Amino acid sequence: MPNRATTSSDAPHLPRSAPIEAYGKGGFAFADMSHRGSLLCLPDAIWAWQVTKPAEIDEYSLARVFKAANSIDTLIIGTGTDVWVPPRGLREALRAVRVVLDAMQTGPAIRTYNIMLGERRRVAAALIAVP
Repeated sequence: MPNRATTSSDAPHLPRSAPIEAYGKGGFAFADMSHRGSLLCLPDAIWAWQVTKPAEIDEYSLARVFKAANSIDTLIIGTGTDVWVPPRGLREALRAVRVVLDAMQTGPAIRTYNIMLGERRRVAAALIAVP
């Protein structure tokens, strides 16, 4: 994995996980907060995520997921309004750290993430904002 400086803030928006309460108009609502842009939801924090389209999803954009892999069983990727087939190399890299990748459009991804979070499963979500 490339060793580049992170482009997002070093401070999380929320220092814990939380269900996504609403989405659309380029952002998300969660934990009585709102965020414009994409989100990376990890078991210990919710972060801004610089990705705006599926083609930008790679090991670098998911560096926080790889770093937290020992606390994640499933990564749900919300691909905006696009249908996206993750590249084999990305799937294999995640499999090597024992994280299952499930990609779908952002709406279904949020619903799946919220259900799995409610079941106290070890889930993370990378969610591209939709208009």
